[in-house]
Amino acid sequence: MARIAFILLCHKDPEGIAAQAESLTAAGDCVAIHFDGNAAEADYRRLRDRLSGNPGVALCPRRVRCGWGEWSLVEGTLVAVRAAVEAFPDATHFYMLSGDCIATKSAAYAHRFLDAEEADYIESFDFFESDWIKTGIKEERLHYRHLVNERAHKRLFYGLLEVQKRLRLARKVPEGIRVMIGSQWWCLRRRTIEAVLDFIETRRDVVRFFRTTWIPDETFFQTLVRHLVPEREIRTRTLTFLMFTDYGMPVTFHNDHYDLLLAQDYLFARKVSSHALDLKARLGSLYAS
Repeated sequence: MARIAFILLCHKDPEGIAAQAESLTAAGDCVAIHFDGNAAEADYRRLRDRLSGNPGVALCPRRVRCGWGEWSLVEGTLVAVRAAVEAFPDATHFYMLSGDCIATKSAAYAHRFLDAEEADYIESFDFFESDWIKTGIKEERLHYRHLVNERAHKRLFYGLLEVQKRLRLARKVPEGIRVMIGSQWWCLRRRTIEAVLDFIETRRDVVRFFRTTWIPDETFFQTLVRHLVPEREIRTRTLTFLMFTDYGMPVTFHNDHYDLLLAQDYLFARKVSSHALDLKARLGSLYAS
């Protein structure tokens, strides 16, 4: 039967994260937690102390300082993935979550769902041919090097981009690689995770390339999985339900969204308000049922 190792990326609310981890492990699964290096050390210690006696939890001692759109998000994910691979040798699937995610089906349902097909679940659309990117730069994400954060240093970000264009410093995609794009919220089999880890040890050129792309959490795993796994074993979808506003911002779910979330064909939902305590309690009970 499937045993899920959840790869949990978080940066706040240690008590909520601890409760989330306890709920997931109570059903027999396991969790590897990367707690953002930008967060307070006191919050990390509080999380560590709360979960120290739980054998189903691996709390990563290495904490990457993560920034939106940066390679650091992929790096933090890889830190947690490696911790999960080592700590949980019987885990069959690895499922990406954030601290704002919550289960919308029972654990028994999730296990049956993953047992039913020998497949990976990850959005993986052709970067250049699809219309997945709705706003902002597209080809420039890949063809030029991005060394600063667009949100923190907007003028410098676009200034450096313009300089590279003028000097004709565009680069090529690494040989043999077809870049794909999709949601960062994936669920991958153990064999796929191990293949990805082996690949990045042998193809350092690919890692160097993605280190300076913009928003690589939407392209790195999506590209490597498509490169390493037969197409027939990939389901190009996420198992995490998301809704977006007309402005492209994720919708936050509250206590009155219980019926809406249960009606969706997904295993988890994102993002749930930290104040939606009734919703979390009801869905937590459902997961354990």
